[in-house]
Amino acid sequence: MRYRLLGRTGLRVSEVFLGSLGFGEEGGGVPLTEAKRILDMYSDAGGNVIDTAINYGGGASESDLGELLSGRRDRFVLGTKYAWTRDGTDPNAAGNHRKNLVRSLETSLRRLRTDYIDLYWVHIWDPLTPVEETVRALNDAVRSGKVLHVGFSDTPAWVVSQAATLAAQRGLEAPAAVQAPYNVVQRDIEREILPMAESHGLTVASWGPLAKGAMAGRRALETLNATERQAAETVATVAKEVGATPAQVALAWTRSRHRLIHPIVGASSSDQLRELLGGVDLVLPDEAVARLDAASDFTLGFPSSFITQAAPVYGESFSRVDPS
Repeated sequence: MRYRLLGRTGLRVSEVFLGSLGFGEEGGGVPLTEAKRILDMYSDAGGNVIDTAINYGGGASESDLGELLSGRRDRFVLGTKYAWTRDGTDPNAAGNHRKNLVRSLETSLRRLRTDYIDLYWVHIWDPLTPVEETVRALNDAVRSGKVLHVGFSDTPAWVVSQAATLAAQRGLEAPAAVQAPYNVVQRDIEREILPMAESHGLTVASWGPLAKGAMAGRRALETLNATERQAAETVATVAKEVGATPAQVALAWTRSRHRLIHPIVGASSSDQLRELLGGVDLVLPDEAVARLDAASDFTLGFPSSFITQAAPVYGESFSRVDPS
């Protein structure tokens, strides 16, 4: 596995991240022994980024990872998230505000048995909290040494852009990454989030690269809608042509879209992870990528599509100008 830099930092991160949403035996997830096999296999393949959250498995994911990482914590880039409620009866036990960040961070550090988080994520946008407060609270967490880098997950592009601009103007810790769903059939990030990430130099951690198993052939076709079915059938056809599994093709397509993109792969067993890791070096033919692109019937919509169609407004010489 190869490595890239996290955003505009010097931190080296593997091209595929490991998701631990399903970890946490006490939360009804992957048993600890199997989670260890998954983590060991990922590490042996060169992977070094682990993604979790305070709410995964009701907290069991973080607790199990704390045990699994004992003695080798520093070899991994450990990321966790806050915003999800810690107590549904307390209005201040959720959200992006400073109080919840402080209490959530302490909870995660305790469960993970570590004194720092490599990448601390805002889990989801909280429209009630001013982005200025979130940026300053994240900066304070970095200054305390408990957090090294920060990112925004499941947040509108304009909010992340605002956070990055505020941080740059005021000398605060800027986001290094964004996290959002991305797969053959769900391509919304191409409209705003991916261009924004490119503009600010942010790593894109993409979750759901297999569309909840639909692109891996793990869901019956009759449970899929028309667009999902068409995409899944195209993925399966390409897989036969290139001698790979549908899951490997779906992952390869996601990785081929942009160098900023790092798919987050989750597995409920070491066998599933072995299959996915077997396709890390898979490079799809351009023709196959084009067919997969067309399978989702995706369009950028306004204003991107309109701007592309209106290119003649710049004159006939516009097509001969190379961008910087």
